[in-house]
Amino acid sequence: MVGFIVARNVGNAVVRNSVRRRLRHLVRGHLDRLSRGSLLVVRANPAAGRARHDELAADLESALDRLLRPASKGRK
Repeated sequence: MVGFIVARNVGNAVVRNSVRRRLRHLVRGHLDRLSRGSLLVVRANPAAGRARHDELAADLESALDRLLRPASKGRK
């Protein structure tokens, strides 16, 4: 399950809904990377309202890569 948080500081209602739709579309392509039963919350930063599609996609990809990276021994 994936939830989205797009606060007012991202933009007006039209911009927020657009960002939410764009993120939903992008996340769909990565659902297979998540473990079954996972819960993921994606929070849009204010810059997401002005970001191009490729920038938003790259940021999401980077965040998921960091999230799904195996933990190293020194990291807690």
